[in-house]
Amino acid sequence: MLEVRGLHVRYGDFHVVHGVSLHVAAGEVVALLGPNGAGKTTTLRAIHGIVPAASGEIVYAGRRLHGLSPAVRVRLGLGLVPEGRELFPAMSVEDHLELGFVTRRGRRLAEARDEVYTLFPRLAERRRQAAGSLSGGEQQMLAIGRALMATPALLMLDEPSLGLAPRVVDQVYDTLAALNRRGLTLVLVEQHVYEALALAHRAYIMTSGEITLHGPAAEVRERPELRTSYLAV
Repeated sequence: MLEVRGLHVRYGDFHVVHGVSLHVAAGEVVALLGPNGAGKTTTLRAIHGIVPAASGEIVYAGRRLHGLSPAVRVRLGLGLVPEGRELFPAMSVEDHLELGFVTRRGRRLAEARDEVYTLFPRLAERRRQAAGSLSGGEQQMLAIGRALMATPALLMLDEPSLGLAPRVVDQVYDTLAALNRRGLTLVLVEQHVYEALALAHRAYIMTSGEITLHGPAAEVRERPELRTSYLAV
């Protein structure tokens, strides 16, 4: 479903991502892990078109994404839940969901919104509440719900457990597991390494802008290089 080949990303003279290659099959959960500053977020942002790739190739569902805007990539079925959620504090839950709605497969806005409320009943209870007044867990639910409004086939999530209490982290991961069982393909950037590896089928470890380890999640979990990659910064 997704193939990244030799991806390089620069911010001016700063070379952030160095020749990253990875692939994601339909129906998989793939974890992209590594220490802060490894280039994980930049990799997701390049895949989504938010930052330009200096070189390399990104292919989604058989189509090269070079030159396509993030809006077009969303319409193709490539979704992103950004780090920090990026909500608008004064806007209501319902307005956020409407903002994320993209007409695909003939769905109506109300139908898409009701599906999100079924997945997250707490959001239905707070549909007219401002996003800035929600708890951290509710805000993360809203960020995921907004992305789901576009009916993605592949959803990338950047630090979905950031700043959440352990109980809420478990709830978020239960939801992600349920979405994957329904057929949604997931790419997960996460600092909660072992929670991510418990959910993922495969994992890639990034260090200093490069992939340094990859394989089945259960095997990566037991490799000593996993701990080394977090200490070598």
